[in-house]
Amino acid sequence: MSKVHVFNAGPCVLPQVAIDNAIEALKNFSGTGVSLISISHRTKEWDAVMDECRALWKELLHIPDTHEVVFLGGGASLQFLYVAMNFLEKKAAYLDTGVWAHKALVEAQGIGEAYALACSKDKNYTYIPKGFDIPKDLDYLHITTNNTIYGTEIHEDIDCPVPLIADMSSDIMSRPVDVSKYDLIYGGAQKNVGPAGVIFAIIRKDALGRVSRHIPTMLDYRTHIDKLSMFNTPPVFNIFVMKETLKWLKGLGGVEAMYEMNKKKAALLYDEIDRNSMFIGTAAKEDRSLMNVCFVMAPGKEDLQDEFMAFAKSRGMIGIKGHRSVGGFRASLYNACPIEDVEALVECMKEFEDLKK
Repeated sequence: MSKVHVFNAGPCVLPQVAIDNAIEALKNFSGTGVSLISISHRTKEWDAVMDECRALWKELLHIPDTHEVVFLGGGASLQFLYVAMNFLEKKAAYLDTGVWAHKALVEAQGIGEAYALACSKDKNYTYIPKGFDIPKDLDYLHITTNNTIYGTEIHEDIDCPVPLIADMSSDIMSRPVDVSKYDLIYGGAQKNVGPAGVIFAIIRKDALGRVSRHIPTMLDYRTHIDKLSMFNTPPVFNIFVMKETLKWLKGLGGVEAMYEMNKKKAALLYDEIDRNSMFIGTAAKEDRSLMNVCFVMAPGKEDLQDEFMAFAKSRGMIGIKGHRSVGGFRASLYNACPIEDVEALVECMKEFEDLKK
């Protein structure tokens, strides 16, 4: 089979070593003679996986003792409800920067008073709003740090006078983060740190227990902190693969080293988009995502879109079709996407330009 280059927006490409180790664990987990997906989560062998995975999170992101890490099911979309249930007492604000940010806001509005502090929908979410004032009477400000559909990203931790909550589903572990600035960081694993089916939540412990409402046991973060993410049966396979992915990341030099790699990959592709007469980027340059590179055919070349898609597919490019709401193309450069794949895509774009000159 010819070489393929995977740029799927999610589930993401994962490191081969994590896949290989997962395959072995499916056959025989930790020398038990039992498959990983048949093992009891109440065994010492499974406890070791949970402990190691949690420790890797804390080490790689330099998570302070004020915070705890939990792993849950339900996807980041369920976390939209968790956030409001656990933190919304009187009023919360959301930075509306895309589909998922807006969905998080809508979920909170079903619980209490929540509104968009700033919004970039006026330009189809192609930029990150700036210059807004943050009221000091908010229970929290919610941000979505990376927007997969539109290719925009908040590149630095913002200084916030109120508790800050962030959905980092698609850029977690891709760059250094000052966890101490956040009361909660959460996200789905399937963009950078594992397969679909498990979420991570990094929670400031003393920020919990401040709302007056009753919180159902399963929706209370304190339940999962107290029970070490095993109040109910955890998604064992997904957590195992997450652990192996984080081991791979640590072996490469950690988040700081990965950040340098990610900047190189993104710069390589953005430089070609800006140079190539066939294409044009869609996101504001100062807000371009390192994870999701969105672009379209240049003005006057729109009728070549399907032809380029077929051309790219013939050269092994997988997953570059843009989201249906924006069209065009999207190349997702998550952590495990090797720079060689980006180089192959750039060469494909150059070849197409030469073909059409």
